[in-house]
This record gives sequence, structure tokens and C-alpha cells, in this order.
Amino acid sequence: MSNQPNIIFVICDSMDGRKMGYLGHKPLQNATPHLDALAAAGQTFENTYCTNPVCVCSRASMLSGLYTFNCHAWNNYKGIPALSETLFTSLTEAGYRMKLLGKTDYVSGQHTQRARVTAWLRSARIPKPQYNMGPPIVLESQERRVHEKDWQKIDAARAFLDENGDSGEPFFLYVGLSAPHPRLQTSRYYLDKVDSQAIEIPPADTDEHPVMEYMRLSKNWQHSPDEASVRHARAVYDAMIAEVDEMLGEILSADIDWSRTYLFFLSDHGEMDMEHGQFYKFNAFEPSARVPLIIRGPGIEGGVRHTHLESLIDIYPTILEMTGAGVHHRLDGQSILPVLRGAEDTRDNIALCEYHDSTACTGIIMLRQDQYKYIAYPGYEPQLFDLEADPWEIHNLAAERPDLVQQLDERLRRITDYEAHDHIVKEYDRDSFRLWRDCHKEMGDYESLMARIFCGADDEEPEVIPPWTEEDEAMVVRWLESEF
Repeated sequence: MSNQPNIIFVICDSMDGRKMGYLGHKPLQNATPHLDALAAAGQTFENTYCTNPVCVCSRASMLSGLYTFNCHAWNNYKGIPALSETLFTSLTEAGYRMKLLGKTDYVSGQHTQRARVTAWLRSARIPKPQYNMGPPIVLESQERRVHEKDWQKIDAARAFLDENGDSGEPFFLYVGLSAPHPRLQTSRYYLDKVDSQAIEIPPADTDEHPVMEYMRLSKNWQHSPDEASVRHARAVYDAMIAEVDEMLGEILSADIDWSRTYLFFLSDHGEMDMEHGQFYKFNAFEPSARVPLIIRGPGIEGGVRHTHLESLIDIYPTILEMTGAGVHHRLDGQSILPVLRGAEDTRDNIALCEYHDSTACTGIIMLRQDQYKYIAYPGYEPQLFDLEADPWEIHNLAAERPDLVQQLDERLRRITDYEAHDHIVKEYDRDSFRLWRDCHKEMGDYESLMARIFCGADDEEPEVIPPWTEEDEAMVVRWLESEF
């Protein structure tokens, strides 16, 4: 029998890392029993951040072990090359039997034309919708398998564990769930588990940042912002987390040798869930950038909760140390296995997050240090929040604390020249869009494609899509001819 441990890696999509019962999220107090049990048997990193709040970029960064400014996965179309060295290739070389189920989503060339074009055109500030979030759907039934495709992944994972759990050959089982990613949909079975009366209604922004103003316009939130609608949307999202919890329970109930198996539970990024008047992710606010991270396994004392800042950039080196696998390039993170085994956490208490994709008219780069969050927006004023005093991130302290802004900005610039990197990404955006535009003008479908891309959804009927106008195109031309 090999001395190498097994790894079970369960990654969901768009889960706010603050929303579990054992962390005190009251609406889910009795709705996440399996997550609560996993935390009791393992260790939780309560303040974990993704490195990029969108699917491809986050996963590309985590799996390559490189921050976005180093791996150049800039949007949901521009990930990393398919043949890149990743956590997967390292474990394969180390002799692991690999089983990848569900969404991996880290290589270039995927997603829709809308995804790539709106990313390239973001700094042109086209005042048109890019998304269309429909109202939440609640099935008035006791349906347990609402997200059937995810349940099929769980079925396949259980079958794999039942067949290989005691084989002695080390395995890496990756289970990529799509829930709780919007569109918001659940059944009465899960919604009844949520204490909707305990749901907090987020306060409204009193001073909306211009980048966030454009983001909200681009996200096209068309539904009533009244308290009842917000409460309902947040309840349905919580119910989707309850379904993820039930899926996890199927993994935890597998009859395998848990004494030689590590289990990771995490998400690629969070979900705004109507905080700051937004849905989806795409920014550095807590619901978008915070993710769950629970790790259980041999040598790990149960029930420990870490408050030190953590990042998904550390996942790759941690698993390398657990397994003895190797890597051929420098990694930006560092292993947290010593911390899991009881060593003092002496790392700098910082976390970094970066974004250059759709709905953001400029780059967004965040440095969290201790209780403070500094968000830089090249070309715009920054934001500064004290998360202990202001957990909803409503009071921007940047004008009041120029000393702290300068200190955190200097710290951020020692990690990355974020303005230079932002310029590189915008040059890529413009070059990519220009090639796409020239190609489709020659094909004769440019205007119809642009009208569809900026109608708010990909599946609208042609007769209801507003036309792409000369005024719209004039904005594109001005952007193509402008200086960043």
C-alpha cells in the first residue's frame, strides 16, 4: 500500500464563505449539518479569499499556483493554456489516480461571445446591459435533487469512492459543483430549512463608487429592490447552499479509509446576493471575494477555526506538501500544512484579489491587511474599509485616512505594479476586440452580434433585441482611438 494520502477536493461555484451555520449565519443555523460536521472534524479558515472573483480566473490562479498578474488569466475567455503545468499535472506525475468530475473551467477559449466581448469592451463604458438575472425560482415540491447535474456528479463520485476507497492506490477525486451559482433556483424542501426571518437586509450604499455604478448598470438588475424581494432572493440563495450541504453529506458518508484521506471543501469565489444592490460576483467586496475553506485529514486536529487571512493561492503548495508531489515552476503561495498540524501561523496577515473582466470599467485590485481592506481602481479613486467597524463595507475611509491609503498602496505596489499590469490587460482587450470587430465586419454580422451581446442575455428573440446604433458604435470608436 502506498504511503501517499488520498485527496478529495470538493469545489462549489459562487459560495459566500461566510454563509454556513457553524459560522453563525443565522438563516442557515439548522441547514448545513454536513458542513458543520466537516468543520468539527477538520479546520476552518474563516477569512479565506479567492485571488480573482470570476470562475476561470480564480481556478486558473489556484490550479497554476500563480496570481492573475503572473498567470495572465484575465477573463472568462482568457484562462491559461490547456497544457500548462497545474496541480493536476503535478499529481499525475506523482502517480495519483486522477478522477475529475464536473466543472474545472480554467483554460482559455471557453464561454460565450458575450463573455469575451464584454470583457474586452469594459473600459469603453458602453451603457448597456450585459446580464439579465431572472427572478428566483422555487419549486413547490419536496424535490431533493433540484440541481440534477450536480447530483449526477455526486453519484459518480460515490461510485468512484465505493470502487477505489480501499484499493491502496492513492487517488485525487475532484468534484466541481455548479451550485450555488445563480440563476437562483431551489425547492420547498430546501427553502423550508432556511430561517427567512433571520435574513439581514443589506444597507444601501450611501456613496456609490463610479466603478460600482457602472457595474450595477452592466449587471442589469431589473427587479424590485424592495425588502421582500431582497429577502426572498437571499433566502433562495441560502437554500441553494443547503442543497450543496446535502450533496457534501453523500461524500462524507462514503465507506473509505478516512485515516489516510484529506478532504477539501471550498468555492472559486462568492456571490453578492443583493449586497450593494448587486447579484453575481466581479468585485472585491466581501460576499464576492470571500470563500469557504475547510480541510480535514490525517494529523489535523478537529474543530479548529483560524482567523488569520488565507488565500486560494496556497492550495497548490499545500497539496504538494501533503502528497510529496513536485512542481517545475515557482509558486506564489505557500503550504499551510504546518499550520493545519498545529504550528504557529507566522505568515503576513494579508490577502490579495484582482479582477479585469466584464462589468468593471477598469481593473480592480484588493489588498486585505489585518482588519483593513484597500481596493485600488486604476484611473479612479480607491476605497478603504475597516471590516471590524464596518462589515457591510459602506463607509469608505479613503478620504479620512490618507496615511493608511498611502501605507497600503505602497504595500500593494511591492507585490505588483498594478497600474502597469492594468495597462497591459487593457492593451490586450483593445487588440483582441479590434481583431474580432474586423473579422465580423467582414462577415457582415458585427452589428447584429453587438446588439445581442449588449441586450442583457444571449437567448433573447431577435425581434425584442434593441438595434446597435450609430451612437453606440461611436462610443466604441472613441475608445479604440483613446489613450488609457
